[in-house]
Amino acid sequence: MSKITPCLWFDGNAEEAAKFYVSLLPNSRIDKVTRSPANNPSTPAGAVLTVEFTLAGQPFMGLNGGPAFHFTEAVSFTIHCEDQAEVDRLWEALLQGGGSPSDCGWLKDRFGLSWQITPRILPQMLSDPNREAAARAMKAMMQMGKLDITAIRRAYEGQPGYLGEASEAQHAPH
Repeated sequence: MSKITPCLWFDGNAEEAAKFYVSLLPNSRIDKVTRSPANNPSTPAGAVLTVEFTLAGQPFMGLNGGPAFHFTEAVSFTIHCEDQAEVDRLWEALLQGGGSPSDCGWLKDRFGLSWQITPRILPQMLSDPNREAAARAMKAMMQMGKLDITAIRRAYEGQPGYLGEASEAQHAPH
């Protein structure tokens, strides 16, 4: 058992959300569903009260606590992606059914939970001792919704025509 388990507050759809999330990543599963006792003021007797689930090896709990609280961007979950195919797959899956894209690889899913869909290589580029290369990668990333690994890498490497920088053709004398 993990020492810390994030608890996510839902308004009656914790089980639906948990089933959706575990369908996205390997090493994920529903572990336990607890139903509400008859005397619970916030959830009808027999309705799902909590869902314990594991997402990519990390335990979570979904709580059907009612409409009092909502997710904000103050808390988000980062998924470190190995390649562009994984970025694309997760981005599209998390947006389906009413999610909304944001900037710099962030999005909200249809439940209102914020996610950062991030290429694993990005933090390495952003922390590179070559601060000019890191700055170019940051500048490119800041202009994106869904992150494009190739465009960020081109910017990082300072290749002509990378996102956020004029191409050599644009610098050529007329």
